[in-house]
Amino acid sequence: MPFDLQPTHLHNERIQLTPLQEDDFEALYAVASDPLVWEQHPNPLRFQREVFQNFFEGAMSSQGAFLIRDTKTGEAVGSSRFYDYNKNQKSVLIGYTFLGRPFWGNGYNRALKKLMLDYAFQYVNKVYFHIGAGNIRSQKAIAKIGAVKVDEFEVDYYGEEPKLNFVYEITREAFQSE
Repeated sequence: MPFDLQPTHLHNERIQLTPLQEDDFEALYAVASDPLVWEQHPNPLRFQREVFQNFFEGAMSSQGAFLIRDTKTGEAVGSSRFYDYNKNQKSVLIGYTFLGRPFWGNGYNRALKKLMLDYAFQYVNKVYFHIGAGNIRSQKAIAKIGAVKVDEFEVDYYGEEPKLNFVYEITREAFQSE
């Protein structure tokens, strides 16, 4: 069975991932409209509707983006996506992740990454993350699950100027030993 960038069955006791749809814009923008969500991200203006609209269009065109919902309440938590699957190298990237502030520091990000990594490691041996060079919060969070910095380079964001990102990697073996 091939790697599906947008599986429809990813959920756990805390979160549910559903493939992002056009009609999810308002629910997701309600989360994204908080300037502090984007404070350390490569584009700190994504809280602005027109800037977020571009981000959302990129998410839709990726065909790997998800709306994250709280399993118990159904509330929109944020978004993440799979992208750049490489069958030959048996790798994929996870990124473009953001969560609303009410979901910071209480296990939602960890539950999200575990869910996505459990799925990905059924098909790949390595998962990479692009994290903005100034996004210390995300760098610390990804290191906590065993990912290590392996590179840094400019990443072209959909409809935006390239930004310096750090590349983190986690292998199936490292993740399973966590």
